[in-house]
Amino acid sequence: MRRREFITLLGGAAAAWPLTAHAQQSRMPIVGYLSNGSQGSDAFRAAAIRKGLGEVGYDDGRNVEIDYRGAEGRTDRLTELANQLVQRPVDVIILGSTATARVAKAATTTIPIVFVIAGDPVKLDLVESLNRPGGNLTGVSFLAKLLLQKRFEVLKEALPNAASIGFLVNPANPNAEPDTRDVEAAARGFGKRLIVSNAGNDSELETAFAAFAKAQVDAVFVDDDPFFNGRQVQIVALAARYALPGSFSLREYAVNGGLMSYGTSLSDSYRQSGVYAGRILKGEKPADLPVEQSTKVELVLNLKTAKTLGLTVPPSLLARADEVIE
Repeated sequence: MRRREFITLLGGAAAAWPLTAHAQQSRMPIVGYLSNGSQGSDAFRAAAIRKGLGEVGYDDGRNVEIDYRGAEGRTDRLTELANQLVQRPVDVIILGSTATARVAKAATTTIPIVFVIAGDPVKLDLVESLNRPGGNLTGVSFLAKLLLQKRFEVLKEALPNAASIGFLVNPANPNAEPDTRDVEAAARGFGKRLIVSNAGNDSELETAFAAFAKAQVDAVFVDDDPFFNGRQVQIVALAARYALPGSFSLREYAVNGGLMSYGTSLSDSYRQSGVYAGRILKGEKPADLPVEQSTKVELVLNLKTAKTLGLTVPPSLLARADEVIE
């Protein structure tokens, strides 16, 4: 190559480098959202994430992109979906279950991950400690064990004469066994008979509710599970078909016609995950962001459903409700 040509080529490359660096710097950041559910069931979570991002200056479609990947109840797809986000690559991953957290943690040790989970993330081996998570994970957690016991107590208060309770649980959920033990302990403590039915797909849901009806349970207590949460309308319809009062963990069940819900405000938890994702995009490290302990819980009662079932909700419970659907 002639000297003049080499100098011209070198000068062109030098001119191109700043443009390339500028293009990389100006690329819109991407927040990946990995879920067990579907876009329909996750709509309120996505809205809460956008709200949290907005609180720290990020507007979806303007200066940040949200890349949604939902398994639609098929946990066997989670690894594939996590790898898709890693290979894109996204700048932060938000997720909402122990299963998705474990899959994402295995897929990347460099991309920041913000979780919203039930249980202790230290015991689940997701972070080193709550105050100093270390690694690339942080997020929001809530103590499901205490909520299960309290939710059972609220159901007992609403239905003091109920002698037997049906417990719906998904055996594929990592929390299935401890949740079952906790609910069994609560039932014994309140002198209630507990009938446990497992369901991990649509047909098993039908079978489980038919079993509850055959056992003549007085109410159904549905475990907090991503598969169930993605089938809220179906589950509420099954409870209505068999005239079973239902206790659920998410507000959306009560909105869809379930008798009551008591649990962590997921909207608030996912809003906080959006805030954390935005702070990470601004340069903070997940290792330095302490895991938030969710303390906001909400009791929602559906009086229309109570009337249909011929139930009278105790005034003491109505007075404590955060929301009453009439």
